[in-house]
Amino acid sequence: MKIFILLIGTILNLTGNICFANDAITVVANTQDRSILLNRQEVRNLFMGGAQHYGLNAIALPPENQTRILFNTKVIGLTESRIQSYWAQMRFTGRKKAPKELNSERVMLEFLKNNEGAVGYLPESVPLPEELTIIYTVM
Repeated sequence: MKIFILLIGTILNLTGNICFANDAITVVANTQDRSILLNRQEVRNLFMGGAQHYGLNAIALPPENQTRILFNTKVIGLTESRIQSYWAQMRFTGRKKAPKELNSERVMLEFLKNNEGAVGYLPESVPLPEELTIIYTVM
């Protein structure tokens, strides 16, 4: 019975790491301004194509990635199908462009390190290099 309960609370993500549904996610940016802190609504707007705070460009993981699923649930507040529908409508009308998608947390970390102004989300357990600043944490 204990094993069953443990498995319900865990998710194996594409990088082979086990994520817990209650794991914290950090939103990190490659920015010179280390004082930037955003609230949930500002992060949501940034990743849904709203106002570009501080010149940041949102980077996302692929739809099947468990970190993205947790981020969408905890920050965006929409299902993947709703998000995809929204972006289809934005592309059709030419109003907004979806965030660039990268294949894994490892690839995202490298991209963030090497691209000033890039902002993405990672599990809190991922060690961050000096170049990156945590701008929001969601539990």
